[in-house]
Amino acid sequence: MPAWGWALVLGAWACAWALVAALAARVGQSGGGGDRALRLAIPLIFGATLLFLWEAVAVGARIPPVLLPPPSAIAARFAGSLPILYADFSQTFLRSVLIGYALGCSAAVVCALAIDRSPFLQRGLLPVGNFVAALPIVGIAPIMVMWFGFDWPSKAAVVVVMVFFPMLVNTVEGLKAAERMQLDLMRTWAASHRQTLLRLRLPMAAPFIFNGLKIASTLALIGAIVAEFFGTPTVGMGFRISTEVGRMNVDMVWAEIALAALAGSAFYGIIALIEQAVTFWHPSQRGARA
Repeated sequence: MPAWGWALVLGAWACAWALVAALAARVGQSGGGGDRALRLAIPLIFGATLLFLWEAVAVGARIPPVLLPPPSAIAARFAGSLPILYADFSQTFLRSVLIGYALGCSAAVVCALAIDRSPFLQRGLLPVGNFVAALPIVGIAPIMVMWFGFDWPSKAAVVVVMVFFPMLVNTVEGLKAAERMQLDLMRTWAASHRQTLLRLRLPMAAPFIFNGLKIASTLALIGAIVAEFFGTPTVGMGFRISTEVGRMNVDMVWAEIALAALAGSAFYGIIALIEQAVTFWHPSQRGARA
């Protein structure tokens, strides 16, 4: 690319940067729907700018596609491989991730409720959970494949291990969020432990629980993809990435990465929207509703 071309690229980048900065400065001033539109437009414009720079650098500097394909090539491969991508998405996300996520998070909440009732479990189970959370996924995944086979159940088992401890810690801490005065007030009303738990402690713990759910949503997808590197049927995001890297089809690898990013972002966003609806009363949601 000639020098004037690079100057145009830098100028376009500077203009986009100034636009994003100006829009960011107006957040909080419009109010209502206008403010929400600004919050949505800023990351979209910023993301489009990054893609533009990526395309310009990859094409203008003539970077070999095997090292860094331009976004246009990745988009073309993505559009031309939709059946393969959907099969990989179904195997990895709809089976391994969602099932493992649901089982792991549910088990963590049940264990947190048991720990809350038992000081023995609090002193004994939490250190064990910390130990399990420190285990490397590259060591857990082959063992799970040996135990549960090459299909999605072994990947779901890895996801359970990945999400269990973050969810457990957040739920345990959330159950401690109720203030002493609030607990004393429930006792003066002769509330049982179940009534106190359902009407005070779990609502107060909801922000912590959703924080654990959001953290676990990203860990679940990472765990399932990495677990597929150690044995899987001929389908799945992790299988496709490891296979296409060996074939030097880097554009297909980036297409799988884009699919994983879209799925993970959508999953995280759905949980965040549910959090806003459930914990609308919490101070942390005031900025999100603005």
